[in-house]
Amino acid sequence: MIEHKNIKIDPSLFNFVNTEVLNELNISSEYFWNGFSDIVDIYYKKNNDLLNIRKNLQSKINDWHVAHKSKDINLEEYKKFLKEINYIVKEGPEFKITTSNVDREVSTICGPQLVVPITNARFALNAVNARWGSFYNALYGTDALGDMPEGNNYDSERGARVVTFAKSHLDKFAPLIDTSWVEINKIQLIENKIILSSHSNSNINLENNDQIIGWRLNKESALSELILLKNNLHCRILINANDTIGKNDPANIADVLIESAISTILDCEDSVATVDAEDKILAYKNWLGLVKGDLQAEFKKNNQVLIRTLNEDIKFTTNKGSEEFLKTRSLMLIRNVGHLMTTPAILTKDNQEIGEGIMDAIITTLIATYDFKKLANKNSEHKSIYIVKPKMHGPEEVSFTDELFSAIENLLDLPNSTIKIGIMDEERRTSVNLKECIRAAKSRVAFINTGFLDRTGDEIHTAMQAGSFLKKVDMKSAPWISSYENRNVKIGLDCGLQGKAQIGKGMWAMPDLMGEMMKQKIGHPKSGANCAWVPSPTAATLHALHYHEVDVKEIQKNILKNELAESLDDLLTLPLLKGQNLSEDEIMREVENNTQGILGYVVRWVDQGIGCSKVLDINNIGLMEDRATCRISSQALANWIEHGIVSKDQVLKAFNKMAKVVDEQNANDVKYIPMTNNDNSIAFKAAKDLVFDGVNQPSGYTEPILHRRRLEFKSINGLKE
Repeated sequence: MIEHKNIKIDPSLFNFVNTEVLNELNISSEYFWNGFSDIVDIYYKKNNDLLNIRKNLQSKINDWHVAHKSKDINLEEYKKFLKEINYIVKEGPEFKITTSNVDREVSTICGPQLVVPITNARFALNAVNARWGSFYNALYGTDALGDMPEGNNYDSERGARVVTFAKSHLDKFAPLIDTSWVEINKIQLIENKIILSSHSNSNINLENNDQIIGWRLNKESALSELILLKNNLHCRILINANDTIGKNDPANIADVLIESAISTILDCEDSVATVDAEDKILAYKNWLGLVKGDLQAEFKKNNQVLIRTLNEDIKFTTNKGSEEFLKTRSLMLIRNVGHLMTTPAILTKDNQEIGEGIMDAIITTLIATYDFKKLANKNSEHKSIYIVKPKMHGPEEVSFTDELFSAIENLLDLPNSTIKIGIMDEERRTSVNLKECIRAAKSRVAFINTGFLDRTGDEIHTAMQAGSFLKKVDMKSAPWISSYENRNVKIGLDCGLQGKAQIGKGMWAMPDLMGEMMKQKIGHPKSGANCAWVPSPTAATLHALHYHEVDVKEIQKNILKNELAESLDDLLTLPLLKGQNLSEDEIMREVENNTQGILGYVVRWVDQGIGCSKVLDINNIGLMEDRATCRISSQALANWIEHGIVSKDQVLKAFNKMAKVVDEQNANDVKYIPMTNNDNSIAFKAAKDLVFDGVNQPSGYTEPILHRRRLEFKSINGLKE
């Protein structure tokens, strides 16, 4: 380790920062690491103090539930107790956030948001490039039309259905006077005016011609794109008579491009497995490449080597005759880790690991400053940096983050509140104190988001001693969840987030079920949320259609008219079984479902360092799994063991049974290490740890166990120096 002032830095991390980051920024190594050390001196202890507060509060809550186990919970008594221990803090007067210099993608454009692991360069590039998506491809290649394509050859009948569906959507997006887009057989540019024609009418207008904001010409100066706008979202109609699709279309429409992923969260947290300096360098290096615009990913497709890079913005002619640029990349946010985890990459002078979140905040901000120094493809038009901060418990922890960001701004000579904060509302103490959490960073808040998955995990762990919890699927329909989701929107709007910040909703976790997503996820914009998470660029394209149909701003105006947020009583009503008698079959189905999900996720995390992946469930349906989903499953099983619904032996038998299932599901993966009949399987040991020691894990988090077991695997297999 390289000693510098009061810290010790892994040499590889030290060299990466010095040679690949600081050099071009004209910041001296001495200055930066001195400042880094000073920040650690102050915030290392503060971070630990906050974690001790969490621990003490949890201990008091456990004791209260044990003392009241024999009777139903009286909500008034429960709330009084939570206020007495300062779990629920006193709410202050009304206020509005003062966040400024916020980009349109955050403040005024409503649309999908992608979350992608920063350690996978190809996925990261795909996500950032997903600002635009092919409507035709999204419909053709998924079950959005109600069925999946068959075979590898082009199905002309399905293609015709795709075109019909797309044009029917255009009728909603940009309706025509007295006709349909299906009837259009010619789109022309005549004297700087778009002329639409059909067989019966040579001059068709849109109901609102202002929706035509511009066009693009090809090399022969012929019209190649018509650009439309609705609800601040663009749509590009591609015109090409030589294209396979276009030549058979009456109007030579080759495709319809939908403005899709408006923003992308590059994730250093739940979707990655970064356990040491080597892993963190990969994350930071990819972030650096994205900010500078020179990140590349090489891959094979159809026996052809391809190189993926960031898209360049495109130039178009406006309806007023001027030339402007249309963005082709989503706005990038970076998600740091929470307060809990430490990192061996940097140690204190006493050889203690520093908070990984402190390191993330300093280094990801340092890299983001390339955006302001003409050394990068511009991400933020307003010279803002967007850091999403997960797993904060209450206003004190938000205030700590606000102070930390101020210290980093001072170190890097950035204006106050350059660093914007995204508050993940995914821990119970944040949910019950959301207004005060927002107040604690009122000059920085650019994002609040409900994360149902982590939130459910924390719900179980916080009230672990209260009794047996409902099955996972039943928790989704319990009163607390609707209160949680609705309060987040209402409180956010009451605090002035409209027009200044994102109010987001959680992930669609079934990437193969786009038809069902189209039915359900329209509920997110209808709830007043101006963005929601999707698992893929294709899903972003399809989910964008919901924001064409729903005017989120109008929804938000109506919500603001309501005086009160959803009941705090409902939020605090625990989703317990309360005497429900589950059959043995029901119990074992739930146990096997949870054990299978844990094993399917953990085996890739520990053995391959894959932090997020599509994992086949017990019914062979692909689900996006990350640490949040694993947190729910492990805490649910730990809770049922704690209250005697199942025994440890029953769960162990289920683990052994499901290990065979997971092995079979991964039989074609050459890197996969079977868990069955493998006493040395570190992944299998990790899965058991998560459940059998689940009650003792801080807030029920999976990270401590997963990190320890991944480091063990790397050490045994020579993957760590």
